[in-house]
Amino acid sequence: MDLNTITAVAHPQTRSQLPVWTSGDAWLAGGTWLFSEPQVHLTRLIDLTDLKWPALTITDTHLIIAATCTISQLDALACPADWLAAPLIGQCCRAFLASFKIWKTATVGGNLCMSLPAGPMISLTSALDGVCTIWKVTGSEQKIPVVDFVTGNQRNRLTSGDLLRQIDIPIASLKRRSAFRQISLAPVGRSAALLIGSLDADGALTLTVTASTVRPIRLLFPKAPDASTLRAAILEQITDNLYHTDIHGKPLWRKHMTLRLAEEIRGELLDTARP
Repeated sequence: MDLNTITAVAHPQTRSQLPVWTSGDAWLAGGTWLFSEPQVHLTRLIDLTDLKWPALTITDTHLIIAATCTISQLDALACPADWLAAPLIGQCCRAFLASFKIWKTATVGGNLCMSLPAGPMISLTSALDGVCTIWKVTGSEQKIPVVDFVTGNQRNRLTSGDLLRQIDIPIASLKRRSAFRQISLAPVGRSAALLIGSLDADGALTLTVTASTVRPIRLLFPKAPDASTLRAAILEQITDNLYHTDIHGKPLWRKHMTLRLAEEIRGELLDTARP
């Protein structure tokens, strides 16, 4: 869609060249949502392309995902054999309600910043202990765990003029055994519940609930729980007002599926943990 209210497009190449943020500005990365509907309140786009952030960087301690990394680039990442959680990358990429054309343009950062409950990059990065680096409009930096970055349906911790720079995933998180469950009302529909579980070497279990809830919710168990303990923890920590509702699923059904998929994840992780 043409944005006929835009009168200027800025092309900064470094952080110091970022223009002073004013009313009517918008960041432009993939633009898959930006150009999908009228944006009559916008007058200037700030194109992030010329910043040329490396899409993916692997260090001794972290996988660094640039906010401008596309879904296609992330899916193509060749992961080391000891990254037991690596299948989550492909599973979450395929949870997108998007064509291969969108994959080549849509960005990881854009998915986080849209902050839709069904955002699969939110599911992936929150389950893997991802931490957002935010360039504040004041010139400082702020680091926020992904699980705390998204605060509700299309709500997050960004303030006007803030820019999501990257998401850091600990290598240790990628080495955990994991299990993935997702369900939609339609075969290729938007996720109504997407749960990811992981098991540490010491037996601690982490369950991350997304899509069924308005924001990511993590449940931590020092040791693998039995079925009743898991169910009780979900019922206590995910209150009814946290379940999302739209045409893709009503809260009661999403709650039921959350409980069901969580138990499936618990069973799978405990089965793989047995010698």
